[in-house]
Amino acid sequence: MLSLTLATASFVPAPVLPSGGAAAARAAAPLMQTKEELATALNPAIGYFDPLGLGSADFWDQGNEATYGFLRQAEIKHGRVAMAAFCGYIVQANQIHFPFLLGVPTTGATPEEQWFNLPVLGRAQIIGFIGFLEWWGEFALEKHYMRGGKPGEYPPFKNIPAHPVMPALYDPFGFYKNLSPEKKEKGLLAEINNGRLAMIGIMGFISAAKVPGSVPAIEGLIKTTSLDAMAPLV
Repeated sequence: MLSLTLATASFVPAPVLPSGGAAAARAAAPLMQTKEELATALNPAIGYFDPLGLGSADFWDQGNEATYGFLRQAEIKHGRVAMAAFCGYIVQANQIHFPFLLGVPTTGATPEEQWFNLPVLGRAQIIGFIGFLEWWGEFALEKHYMRGGKPGEYPPFKNIPAHPVMPALYDPFGFYKNLSPEKKEKGLLAEINNGRLAMIGIMGFISAAKVPGSVPAIEGLIKTTSLDAMAPLV
């Protein structure tokens, strides 16, 4: 897991300018921290920990800067997905669902069973939509994260005839852009740390459900299942 082997870089606030340059400061791209500085900010007790040397790697002969941008994007993306999965697992495990306005919910004692009990076409729709989000996040960026763009930023849905009012996934309500640079930096650090914990958490849930006793901290709290949640990846 990238979060365990690489302290991915984030951003620091832009330099403070005189009052006349406040607007320019908000529009300017923030400066990048070094790997070591970010690692210390995220976890002062451990600091920079990269035993595999990914922080200095060169993937696909694209250069270290492009590789580093790829790894940062990967960790932020996996962290966000894991946070959604962690919360979703808890909700589904407690049989909480939307009202029947959206149709009869799937059945099953565990989230794994609920997933496999969905109709094949239903699962295909979900996977297809995820694929669209992945495609749009790669090719609709004004500046790709491997070419100096900002890792973690998701492009707005523009010029899509079928969905002219589809809200943006990245800061849809515009809260982030109005925050001070200090709060932005704090939020970015919190997102990375929460994402790392969520990646560990969701894998813990899946492991405990499949192999009872494999995660002592939550033993007896997670219902077991005979289904293999990782089967589609094997």
